[in-house]
Amino acid sequence: MKRRKALVRAAKREAIGTVFARGFLVTALLEATQSRPHDPHRLLKRALQGGAALAAGTSAAASLARRDYLPALGAVALGAAAMAAAEILTDPSRITAQETDRGPQDQEVEEAAAQTEGL
Repeated sequence: MKRRKALVRAAKREAIGTVFARGFLVTALLEATQSRPHDPHRLLKRALQGGAALAAGTSAAASLARRDYLPALGAVALGAAAMAAAEILTDPSRITAQETDRGPQDQEVEEAAAQTEGL
């Protein structure tokens, strides 16, 4: 009887990836329909954050229901870290700064090219 109850409980729990995908898609749809003009960086950032938030919240709520407090705290911490990572990784100013940043080697090549053009 105990084994059957455990199997039923396990079947009720969803995989965390499925919960993340559900949150990602719902948030992406909401962001796409509500924001004008459309900004793909903002849409991706919000969708990633929505998926992470739903996955972390679902996991934390399941742990709290079992009175398992340490995994609940871990889920919340990981969710917050994932949301912060999405914020940093999808920042368009960081992407454009990396594309235009030139290192010392590039500057040396440009200086050498400028000197040869003057000859």
